[in-house]
Amino acid sequence: MLIDRILALGVAASAFLVTTGVFAQQKEIKIGLIFDQTGPFAGGGSVAAQLGSKYAIEITNERGGVEGYKISPIFADAQSKADVAVNEGERLLNEQRVDMLMGVYSSAHCVPLSAKVDAAKKFWWATVCISSAVFRNKNLQYVFRSHAHSDQWGEASCDMLNAYSKSKLGKEPKDLKVAIIHEDGPYGVGVAKGNEERCTKHGIQIVHKEGYSATATDLSALVTKLRRTRPDVLLHTGYNPDITLFLRQAKEAGLKFQALIGHGAGYAQYDKLSETFGKDVELLFNIDTVGSQLLDPKTLNVKDAAYLIDEMVKRYRKDVNPKTIPVHVSIGFANTWTFLSDVLPRAIRNHGGIGTEALQKAALETDIADGGTLQGYGVKFYPPGHELAGQNARAYPVVMQFVGNDTKVVWPKEVATAEPVLPLPREHAYATQ
Repeated sequence: MLIDRILALGVAASAFLVTTGVFAQQKEIKIGLIFDQTGPFAGGGSVAAQLGSKYAIEITNERGGVEGYKISPIFADAQSKADVAVNEGERLLNEQRVDMLMGVYSSAHCVPLSAKVDAAKKFWWATVCISSAVFRNKNLQYVFRSHAHSDQWGEASCDMLNAYSKSKLGKEPKDLKVAIIHEDGPYGVGVAKGNEERCTKHGIQIVHKEGYSATATDLSALVTKLRRTRPDVLLHTGYNPDITLFLRQAKEAGLKFQALIGHGAGYAQYDKLSETFGKDVELLFNIDTVGSQLLDPKTLNVKDAAYLIDEMVKRYRKDVNPKTIPVHVSIGFANTWTFLSDVLPRAIRNHGGIGTEALQKAALETDIADGGTLQGYGVKFYPPGHELAGQNARAYPVVMQFVGNDTKVVWPKEVATAEPVLPLPREHAYATQ
């Protein structure tokens, strides 16, 4: 299988770094990285994120490591199961004796794992999961996330609709009807909460809101409800399997709408969706942090930004040979790079090494201005005692639209590369007539 080949490449690369004599005299920091190498989340973005993290570590080691330390990654498979993710975290900390943890893809894994790691007073750098519930009112001390959080995903879709409702759809926001549908784990619930609160603030009508299990085998009842309420826009949060099921059953039942806005995860895997649905998924929207390859490196205040982005793309194309580069590659790469290039060096230089307390102090001192990361945003963590202690206050997602094989950034207007195509053209499979 392709995923097996990719993972074998990763293991071989890690083994090469360990066995060569380049780092023979160096100290090491052992990082446990938990991703879904198998199960439905693997092809839904988790393997892509793992590869992004692996490339950041490879490049760091090729440049001599960090302040005299070699980075030794140990990858673990969460198998797309929350209990396995938690068990693997405990195994990495207690048996493999890793110095810290990175990952994970699913928010359903991230919430319990973060609580466990923090209680054990170990350091955890969350790179992909987005649920706001990871941090909200938890006052975690040793868990940090430079990525944006789910409330922001939910808010962005409603903000864009509010801005373009009249000019593109010919309706005042108060006359626009939206349906909010989502998988019922922490990820989907968090995004849907942001959807509901922000759309309500703008006066947009919410005609239906419903959660469902990500492992559902039949969503036809949900499709029937949507046909009955006839929303103008669908706001959908899910993973690849349930999104695929929903789109297939929606088309079979003749569900029509003017726009569909997805929120990361399965909607970020456009190559997989297009393999299944072809032109039927063109002009759908996705909200996520922007793929580094879509940015002009000259606008980023990151040393060697052009080289780093080019290397990320080249290495992924060599391993996978895709039509498009999933945003999860950038998410894994950029967030890992931020830790390796900013937090870790400061912990070693200013706080005595790589212990949990040193890493915590270095993370809390992080102060990267907007444009200072490979995904464009800055980094400053909410401090202990804050409602979202440990969450990056400067991260934000963008709204993207799939146009042919290209991805266009359409919101916020300040960073947009194109205006959104709204509504879906009449010839589109899901377009209202």
